[in-house]
Amino acid sequence: QVQFVESGGGLVQPGGSLKLSCRASGRGIDLYAVHWYRQAPGRERVQVATLLSGGNTWYSNSVKGRFTISRDNAKNTVYLQMNDLKPDDTAVYYCTMQGADWGQGTQVTVSS
Repeated sequence: QVQFVESGGGLVQPGGSLKLSCRASGRGIDLYAVHWYRQAPGRERVQVATLLSGGNTWYSNSVKGRFTISRDNAKNTVYLQMNDLKPDDTAVYYCTMQGADWGQGTQVTVSS
C-alpha cells in the first residue's frame, strides 16, 4: 500500500510563497499520475493539481498560474510550489495517487 507524508506547510502572509513536499513509501511513483488536493475548514476536499507520468499537468482555475506541481522520481517525492498565496488558499493540503491512502496532510494558512 502506498503512503504519503506531506510537509512544508505553515503560516504565510498574502502574496507569499510556500513549497510543499510529499514523499511516498511502499511503491515508486514514476509510472503514476500524482495529485494534490486541499480541504478548507467546513468544505469538501477538492483537487487542485495533477501531474501525469508523461509530464502533462492540470490545475484548477483557482490556482492556475500561481501553483506548480512537480516530481522527483529518484526521491519518490511530489512537490507543489505555491506563489502569490491568498487567504482562500488556506486549507490542509494532501497528495495522492492511485491506490494510496490519504496521509495526514500539511496545513497552509494564509493570513496577515
